[in-house]
Amino acid sequence: MSETYAIELKNITKRFGKVTANDKVCLSVKKGEILSILGENGSGKTTLMNMISGIYYPDEGQILVNGKEVTIRSPKDSFALGIGMIHQHFKLVDVLTAAENIILGLPGKEVLDMKSVAAKINELTSRYGFDLDPNQKIYTMSVSQKQTVEIVKLLYRGVDILILDEPTAVLTPQETEKLFTVLRNMREAGHSIIIITHKLHEVLSLSDRVSVLRKGAYIGTVQTKDATEASLTEMMVGKKVALNIERPEPVNPQKRLVMEHVTCVDKEGVKTLDDAGFTAYSGEILGIAGIAGSGQKELLETIAGLQPMEGGTIRYYPPEGGEETLSGMSPAAIRKLGIKLSFVPEDRLGMGLVAAMGMTDNMMLRGYKKGIPFFTDRRTPKAMAEQLIKELEIVTPGVSTPVGRLSGGNVQKVLVGREISSNPRVLMVAYPVRGLDINSSYTIYHLLNEQKKQGAAVICVGEDLDVLLELCDRILVLCGGKVSGIVDGRTATKEEIGLMMTKTGGEQDE
Repeated sequence: MSETYAIELKNITKRFGKVTANDKVCLSVKKGEILSILGENGSGKTTLMNMISGIYYPDEGQILVNGKEVTIRSPKDSFALGIGMIHQHFKLVDVLTAAENIILGLPGKEVLDMKSVAAKINELTSRYGFDLDPNQKIYTMSVSQKQTVEIVKLLYRGVDILILDEPTAVLTPQETEKLFTVLRNMREAGHSIIIITHKLHEVLSLSDRVSVLRKGAYIGTVQTKDATEASLTEMMVGKKVALNIERPEPVNPQKRLVMEHVTCVDKEGVKTLDDAGFTAYSGEILGIAGIAGSGQKELLETIAGLQPMEGGTIRYYPPEGGEETLSGMSPAAIRKLGIKLSFVPEDRLGMGLVAAMGMTDNMMLRGYKKGIPFFTDRRTPKAMAEQLIKELEIVTPGVSTPVGRLSGGNVQKVLVGREISSNPRVLMVAYPVRGLDINSSYTIYHLLNEQKKQGAAVICVGEDLDVLLELCDRILVLCGGKVSGIVDGRTATKEEIGLMMTKTGGEQDE
């Protein structure tokens, strides 16, 4: 029977000190199939894939490739067996062309025939339906083009088994559909594909089978045609979870924040925001959509006083009346007005949290100012930390455990939870559920809705359009630093927003 499998894992166990990341996991991937791997944060998905791709070595168990037991001690061993993994963060050299990146590191002559290399790349791209110019420089490419280079790089090296980690995290719906078409073509050609993703609707539309992990243990594998979002969530979490995002109607919305004609320029002189403007109201969630690098980060950071403006104005209207001009204010003064920014960057510990400190100390950081004794009140932040652990189900040995030792998803809960717990008047969150499992994501959506009900103006930058359409009252779409338009979250479609994300010139409705 094992001859039909590209990969079989038998009783794979991996421990890190006292923590068992994978416990006797058995998993199989057939030749010519797409297998999705689902699981909550910390369920061991990435650890398992890292053992197949040679980054970790299992403590116990066997790995079989094409029916034969193999030993994978390094990525080089993995490559030799025809296995390649594409991580969320691409490993490409920006100043080189696509073709140069694809052949980088391969053995061969000192002087390469780039024409024959390009011809081979063109043959691969036409066979599978890719859209790629071998001579285009990486730094001029979109995220989806870079991802294409990574996939072609593996195919050029003769890889039969592809592992993709969150491949659609920052793609538009149109780019996602293109990728899925290519992956289906690869499946038809006999390749085996493993996808780690949190997007259940994508799992159901793309994969043949779904394997579920929970707390490091293998729960089971089901045929995708027999599964639903609810049944998969129940397997992942171990209990029934309601998958409905609440969207209460805004109650008595009041103007809170008005941005007009704001322009920002980066160090290279490139406009990151170009004549951007919008109005945010109390008691509503305003979503911000756009492909990566369209100005989302700059938009939030400008409001928070972290980004210098070339022109334009930002005004804040407090609930008690009056008007404050935020332009030129320090970040500390802006925070004092009740305008809080919870930005969840890719490097969660590089911005906002101190890895060596526990949760209590990280709670205190927000209140610490020059001249105020550092060790004034530890009880309040400790109580806040304990409440967050309970509310958000943060997995940590205790409030004093350094946050750097927590999993990425748990670090994120600390970061977002800390901002929400301060009851702001304007709450700005960027990618609040990036990398979080479905159960944790719904907890965050609930907390954002609670802030909305309490009268906060919530501005949420998201990358999953399905979620933005379910959660937000209005959605502002950015493209190349310009506002393409603002649409109603209740009536807009994913396709409409996807088109606005790639070209400017929509209807603005402030």
